[in-house]
Amino acid sequence: MDKNQPKRSRVPMMVALAVAIFGLLAMLIVDHGPWSRPTVQTADVANYQTTGAAARAAGAQVVPTEPKSSIEPAPPGPKPAQPASPITR
Repeated sequence: MDKNQPKRSRVPMMVALAVAIFGLLAMLIVDHGPWSRPTVQTADVANYQTTGAAARAAGAQVVPTEPKSSIEPAPPGPKPAQPASPITR
């Protein structure tokens, strides 16, 4: 080691390690704590299986999407697969 080179301090490494360990433990506690247990729903609460049934249960009206017109004009500009400025050699 060179005499003029300052000795490296291990304090920043220890602080970073402590923060990483604390973060890992905090995530484990939040994700797997006693308050995050799955709850069982009765048949009265979960009586629909599709999004449409859930929307109707909430009072929404479910209607099909209108079909696209077959006489629509082509969009301006190049096609998506065509490059905007082709390279000529």
